[in-house]
Amino acid sequence: MSPDRLSHMANQIGKFFAHQGHDKAVAGIEDHLRKFWDRRMRVGILDAVDRGEAQLDPLVAEAIERLRAPAAAVSAG
Repeated sequence: MSPDRLSHMANQIGKFFAHQGHDKAVAGIEDHLRKFWDRRMRVGILDAVDRGEAQLDPLVAEAIERLRAPAAAVSAG
């Protein structure tokens, strides 16, 4: 899937959670991406971020960075 498409989809998810406030929104976006995006999509958006090809809203960018850590480490921290 293209970086533009992944960015668009991630930003749409972000818009859904944005009204919940910063911390809950970031956690909700991250949780959604972990549960509903397959591994290829998660790797694809992380690669797009690394290459500077992802155009992400700030909450989404923060949530996506949290995907780099294992889920258990994030929930414990």
